[in-house]
Amino acid sequence: MVAVAQRNASPVGMSLPAYLAETGAAAPRLQAAAETVAALATAAVEIAKLTAKGPLAGALGEATGAANADGDVQKALDVQANELVLSALHDAPVAYFASEEEDAILTLAPDAPVAVAVDPLDGSSNIDVNVSIGTIFSIFPTNPEGATASFFRPGEEQLAAGYFVYGPHTALVLTLGQGVDLFVLDPDDHEFRLARSGLTIPAAATEFAINASNSRHWFPPIRTFIDDCLEGAEGPRGKNFNMRWVASLVAETHRIFSRGGVFLYPADRRPGYEKGRLRLIYEAAPIAFLAEQAGGAATDGIERILLKVPGELHQRTPLVFGCAERVHLIVGYHVEPTLVRDTPPLFRERGLFSS
Repeated sequence: MVAVAQRNASPVGMSLPAYLAETGAAAPRLQAAAETVAALATAAVEIAKLTAKGPLAGALGEATGAANADGDVQKALDVQANELVLSALHDAPVAYFASEEEDAILTLAPDAPVAVAVDPLDGSSNIDVNVSIGTIFSIFPTNPEGATASFFRPGEEQLAAGYFVYGPHTALVLTLGQGVDLFVLDPDDHEFRLARSGLTIPAAATEFAINASNSRHWFPPIRTFIDDCLEGAEGPRGKNFNMRWVASLVAETHRIFSRGGVFLYPADRRPGYEKGRLRLIYEAAPIAFLAEQAGGAATDGIERILLKVPGELHQRTPLVFGCAERVHLIVGYHVEPTLVRDTPPLFRERGLFSS
């Protein structure tokens, strides 16, 4: 787990520009990252405006007929969000730009000090149903060896990471490696303002988030863990659990930061899912950095996410994150054979069909 060097708490209501200026002055190595976060925030304000208009802004959730580099169908708002982020970063000290919506790394200013990876619009399947969506970002120091080396490195080398969530209110959850802070977009002046400092993931973990419709495809460690949770207070975990699933990583993350719990998007037996589905560079690494900075943990089921080194730009990974105690328990299901069963719960000793 990364060491968390907590910054001195800033006053609630402080504007994001003032916060970033204070951070850059106190830690010069973070100056470029702070300037880049400010640029990303300007793009987020515009994305929030588009999102708030809903159908009045056109068919934002309509498929464009094109696909991104990973083969996912692009929605109109995916493309617009990517353009807004890229445009904003031209005014920031950014050398290289990697996006889920781009086929390759783009060079903006090769002598600049940071490289930025972005999922411009996470959860785009939820656009038309008015469920929270977001923008995820990761900021690395530029590697002198060039564009690829700037991103193909362990996630623990990130300078900053965060996400914007566009929901009932627009929020920014941000780490600059000094803990995690929450900002909310003030609708009166369109300024992000500090709402809470030093966010931590609550230790209580009576919720889990997973797409249960895929349970028949899960490998035994994940299926056994979920079965044990579903058995409630009478089962091995000794607690009653609730399941949640929004199909928006930022929405799931925001709930875990608010209420605790654990998120699982495991590898499974389906073609194309054997190595997981979430992108390591754009999604898993920044979320893992945030989780660890908030006292939580993040793994692929066995290995710590922040130690994984990408070998491909759009590399996928399983992701399990949230309450540290619960994440480490799930690792145990992967590495301790005695915890794992390959028999569905209805047919076990206490099951519905037992004699």
